[in-house]
Amino acid sequence: MRAQFSPSSSKPDAGFNKASSLQPPTPEAAAHSRALEAALRREIEGAGGWIGLDRYLDLVLHAPGLGYYAAGAAKFGLWAEDGSDFVTAPELSPFFARTLARQLAEVLDGDLSRVLEFGAGSGKLAAGLLLELDRLGAPLAQYAILELSGELRARQQARLVEAFAQAGKPELIGRLAWLDALPENFRGVMLGNEVLDAMPVRLFARQSGVWVERGVGWEEGAVAGAAGRLVWRDRPVFLPAAGPLPAVLEQVPGYHDYLAEVHEAGQGFMRSLARSLARGLILQFDYGFPQHEYYHPQRTGGTLMGHYRHQSHGDPFLYPGMSDLTAHVNFTAMAEAADEAGLDVLGYTSQANFLLNAGLPALLAELDLADAVRYLPQVNGAHKLVSEAEMGELFKVLALGKGLEGERPRLPLTGFARGDRTHML
Repeated sequence: MRAQFSPSSSKPDAGFNKASSLQPPTPEAAAHSRALEAALRREIEGAGGWIGLDRYLDLVLHAPGLGYYAAGAAKFGLWAEDGSDFVTAPELSPFFARTLARQLAEVLDGDLSRVLEFGAGSGKLAAGLLLELDRLGAPLAQYAILELSGELRARQQARLVEAFAQAGKPELIGRLAWLDALPENFRGVMLGNEVLDAMPVRLFARQSGVWVERGVGWEEGAVAGAAGRLVWRDRPVFLPAAGPLPAVLEQVPGYHDYLAEVHEAGQGFMRSLARSLARGLILQFDYGFPQHEYYHPQRTGGTLMGHYRHQSHGDPFLYPGMSDLTAHVNFTAMAEAADEAGLDVLGYTSQANFLLNAGLPALLAELDLADAVRYLPQVNGAHKLVSEAEMGELFKVLALGKGLEGERPRLPLTGFARGDRTHML
């Protein structure tokens, strides 16, 4: 199964390559991409000719000054014309933040008066949540953002100042803080929207019944003076440096050719959150599947994909540093890592179920039907959030917690009151 979205909607489509139809980068962007490619070549050569896909993704997305999220190009937006590559739910509709705020308002109270967002993107979600939580009278003492990209941090700060000024709430900027690392003994709500899909993954291939780890190498030009290129390069999993085959792949039945990612970095992140959280709630929004679907025998092509100018493509070596690279999330692996680290799994459902449960219909009912110029675009944006053909089904919500039993937060959480799929993890 592959989920396809319109060019102006959020990330997925995977498993195909549109490279021939993508607009070429500007000369400046192409030079930037070549500089990153040169750095990748040096890394590969220094490692003996092979690096894992996880290391490649770490560099191509986060290398200081060169990686996709560390450089200055636009990432989030509605259209390719604005220089962006994809749109997220908060960019698509303000009703995402407004509905999510209703769920947060049920939890924020007393010592649970802080929100921590990971990788806040353009700052759109933070702006919407702060304004709606203020309207609801929720006791929010601080909204912290953990952002490793200095360039994105600057954009977030500028956007939030502007958003609060336009809303007549400039004082809300005083509730904001930016962090460089996870805090200790955090109490409150932790949020991640499309964070897990951007974490590095390892890639494995089964060929004629034999497993290999697929990594990245460098191939010189065929003739003198010809440009070299990044290429796939495999190594047997039984090599001492490679380690054993991940246990989850040993369970994939059959001997047919098969390609799949393993999410060790994401699992490590969940364990880090467990250590950081003293008491509170964690909500992760992302696209992906439970493990039995993720590693279904018929899902043979993996989920790694690129996003460039609102088109998806299947070439991770296309325009390094200019193209976002992601993989779908194995939510079972995330939940198991969290559970083993001491967190409680409080809910798992589709984005559509969560938003409908948490109050989206009531917010839409407040719109003025007579004002068609405003009504239709707002309803259309909200529809994309919950439609099975858009974001509603492929995107999931995982809720985790610690120390919430018997306290003010209502369990089960309203967002999971109907359609909870925890039993499917």
